[in-house]
Amino acid sequence: MSDTILGRLSGGPLDAQIIPLDATTVDAVDDELVLPWEQGQLIYRRAGDAENTGPHDGPTTVPYRFDSAI
Repeated sequence: MSDTILGRLSGGPLDAQIIPLDATTVDAVDDELVLPWEQGQLIYRRAGDAENTGPHDGPTTVPYRFDSAI
């Protein structure tokens, strides 16, 4: 597993964006991301298992799906 863990966002205004996560292990990755957006917040929920977790696979990626805007 790489030192970098990325979130791959699906749906909503940030569809197809890749963002770095503040986690050092896959176990520490949050199930929900609350991201600032204009005058509110966007909520993305974890949508699957981490990918590219091998030692030579590149950055570990965790999928998230858009849930709502508040």
